[in-house]
Amino acid sequence: MASNETTNSETEESTEEEIEPKFKYQRIAHDLKDILNKDVVTACAVHPKFLIFGTFLGRVYLLDHQGNTVDSHLNYNHQKFAHTVAVNEVDIDVKGEYVATCSDDGRVHIIGLFSDDNNQTLTFGRSIRSVVLDPDPKVSDGRRFIVGDDKLTLFEKNFLKKLKSTIMSTAEGHVISVCWNGSFVAWASCLGVRVYDLNEKCSLGLMKWEEPINARLENFRCNFRWANSNTLLVGWVDTIRICVIRRRNSVEATLKALPGFIVDPISTFQTNFYVSGLASLTSNQLVVLGYPKEKDSERNALRPVLSVLEYKLNSSEEVCTDSLSLRGYKEYMVNDYILGCLNEENRYYIVAPKDIVVATLFDIEDRVQWLIEHRKFEEAMELMPLHGGNVLAVARLYINHLLTQKEYEAAAKVCLRVLGSNKNLWEEEVFKFVKPQQLRAVSAYLPTTDDCKLDPHVYEMVLYEYLKYDVKGFLKLIKEWPSHLYDCSAVINAIHDHFNKENMNELLESLAMLYSYQKNYESALRMYLKLQNTAVFDLIRRYDLYGVIHKMIIPLIQLDRERAFQILLDKRRVPPEIVVQQLEQNQEYLYWYLDALDKVDSRGTFHWKLVELYAEYEPIKLLPFLKRSKHYPIQEALDICKSKLFYPEMVYLLGQMGNIVEALNIIIHKVQNIEMAIEFCKEHDDSDLWNLLIDESIKNPEILTKLLDGIIGYINPAGLIDKIKSGQKIPGLRKSLTKMLCDYRLQVDELQIINNIQLGDYFSTHAEVVREQNRGLAVSYDNICATCERSIITKDLVPSCGVMIFNCGHVYHESCVPARLKNQRCNVCNSDDEDNLE
Repeated sequence: MASNETTNSETEESTEEEIEPKFKYQRIAHDLKDILNKDVVTACAVHPKFLIFGTFLGRVYLLDHQGNTVDSHLNYNHQKFAHTVAVNEVDIDVKGEYVATCSDDGRVHIIGLFSDDNNQTLTFGRSIRSVVLDPDPKVSDGRRFIVGDDKLTLFEKNFLKKLKSTIMSTAEGHVISVCWNGSFVAWASCLGVRVYDLNEKCSLGLMKWEEPINARLENFRCNFRWANSNTLLVGWVDTIRICVIRRRNSVEATLKALPGFIVDPISTFQTNFYVSGLASLTSNQLVVLGYPKEKDSERNALRPVLSVLEYKLNSSEEVCTDSLSLRGYKEYMVNDYILGCLNEENRYYIVAPKDIVVATLFDIEDRVQWLIEHRKFEEAMELMPLHGGNVLAVARLYINHLLTQKEYEAAAKVCLRVLGSNKNLWEEEVFKFVKPQQLRAVSAYLPTTDDCKLDPHVYEMVLYEYLKYDVKGFLKLIKEWPSHLYDCSAVINAIHDHFNKENMNELLESLAMLYSYQKNYESALRMYLKLQNTAVFDLIRRYDLYGVIHKMIIPLIQLDRERAFQILLDKRRVPPEIVVQQLEQNQEYLYWYLDALDKVDSRGTFHWKLVELYAEYEPIKLLPFLKRSKHYPIQEALDICKSKLFYPEMVYLLGQMGNIVEALNIIIHKVQNIEMAIEFCKEHDDSDLWNLLIDESIKNPEILTKLLDGIIGYINPAGLIDKIKSGQKIPGLRKSLTKMLCDYRLQVDELQIINNIQLGDYFSTHAEVVREQNRGLAVSYDNICATCERSIITKDLVPSCGVMIFNCGHVYHESCVPARLKNQRCNVCNSDDEDNLE
């Protein structure tokens, strides 16, 4: 977005050194981006709360400083407050409540952002270039404002809220720009700049401006900025003038009848660019938005610049200049750019027709960041303490830079210089040496005292790197470093993992020293393995070394499989997952282990592996295993069996998957076992399956008789007999038919007996029900009528009425049952049934 420019160089051959910039830049986006896709900015005003700008299409927008639309009356009455042509000027009052706009359509709008009470629209019938609101915070509601056209006019409301106009000056030509501060109003015309005193109601004089070469003065916007209550900054064409408004001294006041104040230019100087805007930075420095006078090779405009100038009596010195890459800059003219500012926040807004960028003054953090980005770390580290900053943050970046430049020793020295005794910082920085494999460079500077002991893993990483690249240095560290700095077991394992015959002497010496730092159980264990001595198993059990053998499982099995499995099958001490992981590299060992594990562990965690292992090493166990286990993926098991052509196993798995037709086809065509096919059909008892078997048996008369012998009780034999072709020779058919008829007659007799038994049970049960229905129902003095709730039987000699008893057990007085001759159900039970239906 911006680049720093400089022309200073020590020699012609040396590269130009970048000057530390004053500003950082950020482009405003969000809703503003959508607006600028359809329109262009022609006027802008900046307020501490928000931005307001007018566009080429005559619209006025209110946005926050991030570019988001702010809810105001402009959103709801945008057509009412819009101009028909481009907006020339936008101004906002100090409180941020009212906005003034003007345009070439001859109208001036005074708009309340959050209230419609004092909205005004003035129509002049001629082009209006400037409008400003009273900057006095005591004057509210847009009561006072100045309009500049061919004259300068002050409008203000009287106590009757009527608008009164006062012509302050008849301009020498059209008013180009107006700027109001307190009681002073500065404006520009084609002749020059004037300042008007509202209190004395007179002009303080005319400052004539030099006409530009080959151009007209009125074609350039005059840029005003009040640096304070009495200092006016003027930038016009390529000239900047600093003016101080002071009260005349007693001598000057007595000489002539002159105004009480005088405009005193204290500095005037030219720039090498046209001025598009200016603002104060310090008491003697300006921020100037410049438009280059030169063009590129295609006669397009160059990028605009934001320059910091330090002014003196009648000269200036460039402090720094940034070239700005604004959207569409090649097509813009000097008056297309606007510079807005918030001096209290050191923020400057560079406004272009299609872009708005915020320039913020560098703070300490920004300066440090710039020095870091330009690899000036020593300067950044010197700068931080002067402003109470954290040197450590810069130092860590410096370390990163040195590591990137492969200056590992220098980076290690910076660690020693700034990290002190901070354990956490040391650990974080040491990890940066891991990736380039330069832990050896920092090893000499690592703290090893008790007051700053690092995590053992740090020392172990250093030892590991030495072990990998410098075994002699590894042995030296083992001798120099206290053993409590690191985990001896981890180091021993690392030695074994990287053991090589070339450095056998150093590695064995290191092992001897490490074993002396701890108990000798692990050392003895490894020695036993090296010597292939079965006493290693006793050692494991005696000293509970199960956790150490995880990476020694294969050597243990090679040494003695039976005794190794006695240890490995102890699931509480050696997790099966660990064993399986270690044995993946030896599938036969894995099979032995899982086969043994299956006998003591019923969970079936690794049954999915056993399927393939049984198929590979002991197929005879596969089918029984498939039938008793439910812990394997059937489809994968089927694929394995297909690849091995294990037909019985395939039949079983297909049956489990429901693909019984394919299973039967395998039995018939691959296994060719009719008894197995018949049993399979009986097991699944599916008519389609029987039909398939019948169709296949008709083609093969030799198996037809076997089928006739086995279908009784499952399907109707007539269906099979009907399919036998006339004249077809079938060996043993007579015997099979005779047996079939006998079996069928026996089945019919069995069904008849079963039917007789069922009929006997039915009639017996029916008789029992009839007997129960014929039993009498007792009525006692305790029975109560279900309707009137009075006793059914009284002690009167003459009963008052008859009694009705239902089989459900409810008792009624005969008179309490309406329509008793027609009512065949108990009222209580009938009511319950109706409630249940509802």
